[in-house]
Amino acid sequence: AAAARTVDAALTRATLLHFAACITSFYLGLFALSQVKQRTWFWMPLLAGFVWVLWMGFGQHFGGLESTRQLIYQQPNWQQMPPEYLKRIASNRIFSTLVYPNALAGAILLFLPMLVAVVFRMSARLANVPRGVLVGLPGYAALACLYWSGSKSGWLILLVLGLVAMLRRVKLAIVGVALIAGLAGFFVKFSDYFRRGATSVTARFDYWRAAWQITTAHPVFGTGPGTFSVPYKQLKAADAEMTRLVHNYFLEQASDSGVIGFLAFFAFITGSLTVLYRKLKAESVLFCVWLGLLGWTLQGIVEFGLYIPALAWPAFLFFGWLLGVEMKSTTPD
Repeated sequence: AAAARTVDAALTRATLLHFAACITSFYLGLFALSQVKQRTWFWMPLLAGFVWVLWMGFGQHFGGLESTRQLIYQQPNWQQMPPEYLKRIASNRIFSTLVYPNALAGAILLFLPMLVAVVFRMSARLANVPRGVLVGLPGYAALACLYWSGSKSGWLILLVLGLVAMLRRVKLAIVGVALIAGLAGFFVKFSDYFRRGATSVTARFDYWRAAWQITTAHPVFGTGPGTFSVPYKQLKAADAEMTRLVHNYFLEQASDSGVIGFLAFFAFITGSLTVLYRKLKAESVLFCVWLGLLGWTLQGIVEFGLYIPALAWPAFLFFGWLLGVEMKSTTPD
């Protein structure tokens, strides 16, 4: 219904195709992946792809970005390139193969917990030292890439994921101390950013304000999937940067598809995470898959990973897989 009343048919058509792929991924996880007992064939290509992304990130940090920057600046009409591209190239924030630094952070939050758990399980026959190296290397590389991406929300969410994981084994007081220490470290690290006025935070508040205005003006059907940028052109503050998306999964659904779309999406995501947490705590790999989905969801409060295929399609595949495993465990033989 929201698509039929869209303010931009082309944007909505592209968004619906993307959502169709998300739904297909979900059902592949629910009915196919959840039935597979030996998943090495699944994990190995995923691990190889993740390592490749980290490798490209390292390459950018150690000279790749600077080389690209100099190559572009040598072009005769480089000033005519898209401003957002020039801004990204001028920065030292790495983005690897994901175009946008915060998208790289989202990939690390989604995939790192589960892949570390998988490597730990696969290396069970090794001695402690080689096993520690094998597990630690991708973990170190991912943390380094997260740091070089410059994602403030990424670090905060990683801290939350670590604390959630610790809650399974450690007393609440220790978790509280770790939280305070982590937050202190975060504010020390990014103190210059906050002194400069936290411009990206200010921009997001403007996006969210506009999304709320759009929702109140179109509460039932919204303006159509993927169309936030159309009304935002008229609503944005004079000094605000233009954007295509709200930088919040939930507000995006409200402004694009109305209150019903928002409630349906919110119920699916939060309901799935709540049910799965209660059921999967005992199984380490499945719990770490859930942890990655929690990271993807938390980042969705300030980002738009739902609209990035490299993040959204795997996320829905994992949701379907975990729900399929849960259905199997509760279905009598």
